[in-house]
Amino acid sequence: MQTAETLVHSQVEENLYRQFGEDLFVAQYCADKIPTVWVSRKRLIEVLEFLKPSFSMLYDLFAIDERTRVHRDGQPNSDFTMVYQLLSMECNQDLRIKVALAESDLSLPTIIAIWPNANWYEREAWDMFGVDFTGHPNLFRILLPPTWEGHALRKDHPARATEMAPFEMGPERVAKEQEALRFRPEDWGMKAESEDSEFMFLNLGPNHPSVHGVFRIALQLDGEVIMDSVPDIGYHHRGAEKMAERQTWHTFIPYSDRIDYLGGVMNNLAYIQSVETLAGIEVPERAKVIRIMLAELFRISSHLVFYGTFVQDVGQMSPVFYMFVDREKLFGIVEAITGGRMHPAWFRIGGVAQDLPNGWDRMIREFLDYLPARLDHYDKMAMQNKMLKERTVGIGVYTQQEALDWGVTGPGLRATGSDWDVRKKRPYGGYDQFDFEVPTAENGDCYDRAVLRIEEMRQSLKIIRQCVDNMPSGPYKSEHSATTPPPKERTMEDIETLIHHFLNVSWGPVIPEGEASVMIEATKGINSYHLISDRSTNSYRTRIRTPSFPHLQQIPLISKGLMIPDLIAIIASIDFVMADVDR
Repeated sequence: MQTAETLVHSQVEENLYRQFGEDLFVAQYCADKIPTVWVSRKRLIEVLEFLKPSFSMLYDLFAIDERTRVHRDGQPNSDFTMVYQLLSMECNQDLRIKVALAESDLSLPTIIAIWPNANWYEREAWDMFGVDFTGHPNLFRILLPPTWEGHALRKDHPARATEMAPFEMGPERVAKEQEALRFRPEDWGMKAESEDSEFMFLNLGPNHPSVHGVFRIALQLDGEVIMDSVPDIGYHHRGAEKMAERQTWHTFIPYSDRIDYLGGVMNNLAYIQSVETLAGIEVPERAKVIRIMLAELFRISSHLVFYGTFVQDVGQMSPVFYMFVDREKLFGIVEAITGGRMHPAWFRIGGVAQDLPNGWDRMIREFLDYLPARLDHYDKMAMQNKMLKERTVGIGVYTQQEALDWGVTGPGLRATGSDWDVRKKRPYGGYDQFDFEVPTAENGDCYDRAVLRIEEMRQSLKIIRQCVDNMPSGPYKSEHSATTPPPKERTMEDIETLIHHFLNVSWGPVIPEGEASVMIEATKGINSYHLISDRSTNSYRTRIRTPSFPHLQQIPLISKGLMIPDLIAIIASIDFVMADVDR
């Protein structure tokens, strides 16, 4: 454990200790070097209110079940821990506040009045861990069905269906589940009528077409005008964080592909960088550049899907077919390099799975020469279309401050004038060696959110070309003992490597105890994995912070007073997938 003094890295932390005294805090060292301090429940609100002017964004809020954790030296006694991770974009700084809770008293005050995006995070902590937040207006389950029994991320909750009673869906169960889905406006503080009119309540979804996934929005309508709305995201839950507890460090990599399923290896990168930070693994330069090249190819792939579906949702049917053709060309490159397409699961702890194949550069150069002219054509065909502009300009507007309050990152934030891009502000994985620009806009509307993603594709092409022109030689995987696995060809050379390979594949590496989280600029915003190791072959706690989760929370704010077609344009402009929301 470190003392509070060793964690003072800025004026903000100095002010924190000066304001409240060092005795209030217990400092914890984390492998990612993010200042982490424990504070008592009684003083939590006071501390967070003091920090809010400096830390404009509640980056994440999650719980930890500590009851079976062994290696917690120096940390306060805690059955459950709530973690508040704050982000200051002005100072480019993080801060973690932790609160210890006893199993017999899982209660905390809500912080919605400080950061409005805490609403869904607190509901998630209640749903998954049973933590009660006093003062929360709608503390209902958010990921699991209302009829679910127990709290799924507690250590004593079954991890497999085989550990639970056989599932039965008889008539009584069907009736119960259907009744649980009934929307009751009064539960959400809505009135059925005003002095002048009766409101209509409309379910938009859950269905896949037009709403980008299994997603429902309950709308309160006055005629055709949206008065209020309640997004309902709990239709897709696969328990990725629970599965991470029973997978070894490297066998969880394929699961990460399926989080933002349009982001491909970008998901691997967020996960493995946190593992590498925990283990102290240095990645070879060649592996870094290969990773960046593949990540940017998938950024383009994801943005092409957004581009096509965005213009389709506002009434243009043809462009999506053009853009999916381009995506298929890109997948051909990915397949030639990795052997996979959408979910190659190709990155490894310490590097990548294989070296680049012969002729890899020719295929990529052809794509780099091909796509710019196509993007110019799409600009004339789609973005300059009068109908598209009328449907999107000035629609779904939010300010930069509102974006920060609601945890918006990525192009959604940069559309309000902010230039905050993790690749520039906190270069990871070698991005500091590349020349590229960060596009921004000012209006914060649907149109600007689309324009930025188009410009990002052009910048990604610029980065990829630099990768091709300057690909370093050398190994594609670290020699560190925790890399998974060592190069296959070496297993035939000496028995030690063969044993190492066998043990890493069958059992997985033992990662030193600790905590780490590394941010990346994913396709839809900032993504990170907060990993806790208890000196084991698998993760004690895997927290997946995805950008899409907070982004959807803002829909009621930016759609109020608009029409239903405007809501469709808003949904299209947010660029989310439900696997990134309901993990």
